[in-house]
Amino acid sequence: MTWPNVTVNQVNQQLGETNEVERTLLFIGTGSTNVGKTLAVNAQSDFDTLLGDGDSPLKNDVLASLANAGQNWWGFVHVLAEDSEPDAWVAAVKAAQVSCSVEGVVLSNDVTAKATINQAATLRSELTAKYGRWVWFILAVQGMQDEEAQADYLTRLSTLQDGIAKKAVQLVPRLWGNEPGVLAGRLCNRAVTIADSPARVKTGALLSMGSDELPKDGTGAVLELATLQALEAQRYSVPMWYPDYDGYYWSDGRTLDVEGGDYQSIETLRIVDKAARRVRLLAIGKIADRALNSTPGSIAAHQTLFARPLREMSTAANINGVSFPGEVKPPQDGDITIVWKNKKAVDIYIVVRTYEVPLQITISLLLDASLETNS
Repeated sequence: MTWPNVTVNQVNQQLGETNEVERTLLFIGTGSTNVGKTLAVNAQSDFDTLLGDGDSPLKNDVLASLANAGQNWWGFVHVLAEDSEPDAWVAAVKAAQVSCSVEGVVLSNDVTAKATINQAATLRSELTAKYGRWVWFILAVQGMQDEEAQADYLTRLSTLQDGIAKKAVQLVPRLWGNEPGVLAGRLCNRAVTIADSPARVKTGALLSMGSDELPKDGTGAVLELATLQALEAQRYSVPMWYPDYDGYYWSDGRTLDVEGGDYQSIETLRIVDKAARRVRLLAIGKIADRALNSTPGSIAAHQTLFARPLREMSTAANINGVSFPGEVKPPQDGDITIVWKNKKAVDIYIVVRTYEVPLQITISLLLDASLETNS
């Protein structure tokens, strides 16, 4: 005998939206107002009240980021005490995790030693292990000092990054003054995708650089474009300009990845970080779900499931004949591979296909001087 009854279950298939942390950054630097606090800020915030009336590298970076990011900019600021230890920023980032999840961290205190760079790399690893958060870093680097020629500056900076391999770290020298904030805003601009390089000229010229004139070194010589090119070759992320083309632009979001590495530009790292965040949430929902098994039907269904973040990221638009590509190329057959190691452990391999970025364009002009016979 069976007692008649009806059971209705509400099944959660994990197909909803996820919070976007991309384009949200945490700025850290010394100050005298709201010390020790993590502040949420946006374009409507009163920064004189939050960060003090005077100028400071932290405040200037935040305002430069706002100017270059454009609409709907927002983020977080953590103020360190002016007499804090050099490594106090690490504890500040960890403490801020309670109230904010961000894509990147901007350290406005100038880096003068390799120890800080290594701290950033270790911090990324710790945040990934503890929270499943992939975070990259913009570290400010001291500009040219009194009586320091450009050649001497290049020598000093070459030793700062020499021998370090950290794919999630960008070193940004303060030559004009506000470059860390300028780059941060460039990367948060919602007019483009996270797959776009900060070097993209159509995004517009750089704003709020910190100086209206070209910087000068300690000898009074004007900063040369060759110096910027040499800094970029040393894996620094710097502005640049094009002769006979008005405005200043960014060279590329250069990281400290190794020579030949896949993540030498920040846009590539951002794409894979975003995919990792979304795939992780899908995988958590599949813990102990026997629907994920080694049968052909299950494997096919879950290949489709784990390809969903890539399909969403590959959404493109075509407006008036102009194509605006997605963040990645659409996934192809075979890009998602599911391998069962034993009855309780499964490996999932996902191929992320990025678009080409024309950072070096070569044009060859051919002259046709042959005689033409009019018919």
